[in-house]
Amino acid sequence: MGESPHITENTRAWMPRASRRMAVTALAATLLAGTATPAVATAGVAVPKAAAGQDRPELQEAIQEFVDAGYAGVQMRVNDQRGEWVGSAGVRKLGQSAKPPTNGHFRIGSTTKTFTATLVLQLVADGEIGLDAPVADYLPTFKLDRRITVRMLLQHTSGLFNFTGEYYDDGTIVPGIPWAGQEWVDKRFHTYQDEELVRLALSKPAKFAPGTNWSYANTNYVLAKLLIEKVTGHSYATEMKRRILGPLKMRRTVVPGTSPEMPRPHAHAYYRYEDAGQWKTIDVTRQNPSWISAAGEMISTTEDLQTFFSALQGGKLLPAPLLAEMRKPHPKSSGLFGGYGLGLYVQDLGPGCVGTVFNHNGSNNGYGALIYSTPDGKKTMAASITTGDAAIDPAQVFPKALDKLLKEVFCGGKAAG
Repeated sequence: MGESPHITENTRAWMPRASRRMAVTALAATLLAGTATPAVATAGVAVPKAAAGQDRPELQEAIQEFVDAGYAGVQMRVNDQRGEWVGSAGVRKLGQSAKPPTNGHFRIGSTTKTFTATLVLQLVADGEIGLDAPVADYLPTFKLDRRITVRMLLQHTSGLFNFTGEYYDDGTIVPGIPWAGQEWVDKRFHTYQDEELVRLALSKPAKFAPGTNWSYANTNYVLAKLLIEKVTGHSYATEMKRRILGPLKMRRTVVPGTSPEMPRPHAHAYYRYEDAGQWKTIDVTRQNPSWISAAGEMISTTEDLQTFFSALQGGKLLPAPLLAEMRKPHPKSSGLFGGYGLGLYVQDLGPGCVGTVFNHNGSNNGYGALIYSTPDGKKTMAASITTGDAAIDPAQVFPKALDKLLKEVFCGGKAAG
């Protein structure tokens, strides 16, 4: 498949005309198909605090599988009882031999949603927001259905139209803003306003009555951002720095807003698309993420993601009752990454593994992010995958590579469930 949707996990989103002949799958929605030329794997890079944990060739082989499948590069960090392992495979930039930096920045896509949900829940803990209060009470200008609660935004049960487009069970496709193909390439530096994205969604019919079903929609998390800003009187970026990034000393994590820049060091990411019948590949390392806003804009590193997820699961960011609410999957949500709670996927890896893991993977055009943790936050895996110029079908290759990775990290080499 040439182009594929990447917008958000486990959602059927509008596909560009060139791709409508292909079925939408959970995998295709996860990572882009415009991928990279295979490259030689590089050895795991030793880190001072856990040098003994470096002798783990099975982890190197697991990330190499992504590169062998056609992705440009991978960087990964694993923290567990054996210490910390850090490694990379593939290339930092097409046409060059240097490997991806193991401390490199990357766009984390929908992993941003876990940060956003945590911020909202912190405000719930402070008594500033009611988890089951109508969103309309806080954001009256949008005239939202009063049945839509704050919980429904975080859980994707609001029924609101996804501003990046909807794909319905009967085959109906209703497009939203351009996020793929030539249209996105032409507008990749365009600035969108949050209110513009929300009003586009509200101009379309709701997918279902609030609270009656589950459907992943980026609209929910743009509203969550506006909610944070309205209640605190500060910008989303300011609150993120004050409440999460600052206290956890996550100095390499960025809330870019409208800035297209990527901090150094970083691996380059590429996008393959069809233009007038010809396939083209361009470097999309620089792009304006305002089109996805608090649903997927953030930039981070594997070290910072590990710090955040470990702190979250270890109970350092939320009181126990709210962390428990975050971890309750909605009964109608299920897919490749498990069931969906409040900004968090809950996945059972099956017999022989560690049991339940929490995750929220994500992608933006060119970049993919993986983050997994055990309930106590003591075993974590964080990774970035970059795409290049090889044509692959992620629905065919990604599940196999992900399963190998999960079984090596969390199942002692046994098949993941």
